[in-house]
Amino acid sequence: MNGNSDKPDKPAEDIARHATRMKSKREHPGPSPLRGIGTFGMIGWSIAVPTVGGAFLGLWLDRTAPQGFSWTIALILGGVALGGFIAAAWINKEGGDQ
Repeated sequence: MNGNSDKPDKPAEDIARHATRMKSKREHPGPSPLRGIGTFGMIGWSIAVPTVGGAFLGLWLDRTAPQGFSWTIALILGGVALGGFIAAAWINKEGGDQ
């Protein structure tokens, strides 16, 4: 205290306010550019892997079980659709914790 027992010490208030801000920043960090890059990469892989997998499976099916349509094109489109659903689920999951 600074001589007046009724009024709190000004430097003590400043330290308490600073400590509260530091604790808040530690518990609720702001958005990180690296997190955005990681999310972008995860979305890309979630679309690329099913698409490429569908292409390889389609090529194999075109050789082993030929049809009047192209298995490769059908499964590439299926992979893109599946990847889109996976990416949308990932975005919704990541957006829910902000």
